[in-house]
Amino acid sequence: MKACRVAVVGAGLAGLYAARALHASGIDVIVLEARDRLGGRILTADETGMPAEDGFDLGPSWYWPQMQPAMETMIGELGLHSFAQNSEDDVIIERMSRETPQRYKPTMMEQQSMRLSGGMASAVRALARDIPADRILRNATVTAMSLSGTGVQLTVERGQGSRDTLHAEQVVAALPPRLLEATVSFSPQQDPATAARWRDTATWMAPHAKFFAVYNEAFWRTAGLSGTAQSMVGPLVEIHDATTASGKAALFGFPGVGADQRAALGEEMLKQACLTQLAKLFGSAALKPRAVLLKDWAADPLTATAADRVGGAHPLPGNSQWVSGLWKDRLILAGSETSPSEPGYLAGAVVAAGRAVADILSKMDSR
Repeated sequence: MKACRVAVVGAGLAGLYAARALHASGIDVIVLEARDRLGGRILTADETGMPAEDGFDLGPSWYWPQMQPAMETMIGELGLHSFAQNSEDDVIIERMSRETPQRYKPTMMEQQSMRLSGGMASAVRALARDIPADRILRNATVTAMSLSGTGVQLTVERGQGSRDTLHAEQVVAALPPRLLEATVSFSPQQDPATAARWRDTATWMAPHAKFFAVYNEAFWRTAGLSGTAQSMVGPLVEIHDATTASGKAALFGFPGVGADQRAALGEEMLKQACLTQLAKLFGSAALKPRAVLLKDWAADPLTATAADRVGGAHPLPGNSQWVSGLWKDRLILAGSETSPSEPGYLAGAVVAAGRAVADILSKMDSR
């Protein structure tokens, strides 16, 4: 049986941020990640859809420095480079199918959204570099946790029927509460009210998908367009310029159709409908992409549960008591949805992870 002082479940932004901080404090930590890659809902991919060091963010891509100081601080500490989301030039509004889309001068934004050079996965790589490679276990799915006299025993599936156990004094669950409740069994069981709260907390962006069209050049900019569009016709309801800092041209949008409807349409039909809409909004050049990408997060079992196929309301800050009863002293939730500020956002992941680290260090200092 492996052992460590702290086990971190999930190698997304929150999990890696917590593990890096704990390791820097001299705490023996092991990170358990069910996927074969790091990042969780952060996924920067090339035009074939494979993870890349300079690609398109199929998951979250923006942060707002003035509103999210924790995110800005982390990016500065990691020495990462950012650039502003392209928002200059005209925007397009599509109100009805029988009307021509209209161009408008953009209104002044209160806050400028920023992106990372190399994609948001550059933050994932930077955090992981400061954690010993042998302390990050991929393809390691935690299926059960049980309390013991000295901590928590975790059951870890490693694929092809193999199973490991890991003993930790403390566990940081850095994944959405709803996913934790649906995929991990606990002995003793969580209090009914606690389990219900986890189950009722929507996983931010889990019901949604992102569509990308990659081009040889950003032709919309030449035409005086920002790449931003809003539509009440669809299938894309919100569209933005996704061109990378290195100049790889792309548009992306959020389909407004629900997860079940996307599944019924099929991926190829949805992609074609999205391209047809882009051509209506930005011109015929939109029909000739180098590649198209569709990431449906509702179809990702390591992000979404069956309950996430509908709804998708943004989680609201609430009571910080996410664990109660016998588990209170051994388990800490640190997924972004548990953050007291900016829950669901990248910044929420940083805040939640920071609180978890402070809690653990306080407990260990008092022993």
